[in-house]
Amino acid sequence: MKELKAAALEGFPIIKPGDNIAKIIVETAKKNGLEIEDGDIIVIAQKIFSKAEGRIVNIKEVVPSEEAKKIAERTGKSPKFVELVLKETKEVIKASSEILIVEDVRGLVCINAGIDKSNVEGESNFALLPEDPDLSAEKCRNEIKRLTDRNVAVIICDTYSRPFRRGQVNFAIGLAGIKPFKDYRGKKDLYGYVLKVKNVAVVDEIAAAAELLMGQAEEATPVVIFKGLKGILDFCEKSCAKELKIGKDEDLFKETL
Repeated sequence: MKELKAAALEGFPIIKPGDNIAKIIVETAKKNGLEIEDGDIIVIAQKIFSKAEGRIVNIKEVVPSEEAKKIAERTGKSPKFVELVLKETKEVIKASSEILIVEDVRGLVCINAGIDKSNVEGESNFALLPEDPDLSAEKCRNEIKRLTDRNVAVIICDTYSRPFRRGQVNFAIGLAGIKPFKDYRGKKDLYGYVLKVKNVAVVDEIAAAAELLMGQAEEATPVVIFKGLKGILDFCEKSCAKELKIGKDEDLFKETL
């Protein structure tokens, strides 16, 4: 019988700039009576990396550009907020009275470049995404290995909307130590049919599952540890969330919106 265990770390402290997230995870896991083992997958909300890496911005200090003012008129958003978005943006995809969708400097297609106010102290403070979530995940994984002598995988997650679906789901935006896909292409199903397109984004599935325990409000449980996936998923030394991104020529939803 296959079995999966997921545990959210309770008593996780409020993160401050410069905090060692890996060290705090190891210490909090011990307080929870949870041993970190080889093959564990540790899913971490991006917000605590943003805080630790000093990615919190006071919007009062932002000076909007002319482009930001124009987009603000179309979207009904604050020019200062739009300027924050533009500084994190590679390309504006849609700017309307309903939504501001961009491709950000990390290559993520998301609303408002992932800039968020929730769970950030200070009325005028906003959190930007980590500059390089893959690098943040790699550093965290290496530090956990140094502290515990255990090989784990790390997934950094954030919440995103999806085309043609209501609600939001946690996706992986940074990862280390695990292959992002479980590829079934070329394998046979129960009846001998050779699968042609089944390439499952397992890191997104794990991120989505973690949100069930993390929550989005005042739960204060930004870290979930998964056990039981060793031997089922593919662990590796080199991986990145950038592999999940596709070009416009591959996009199955192009020209549908």
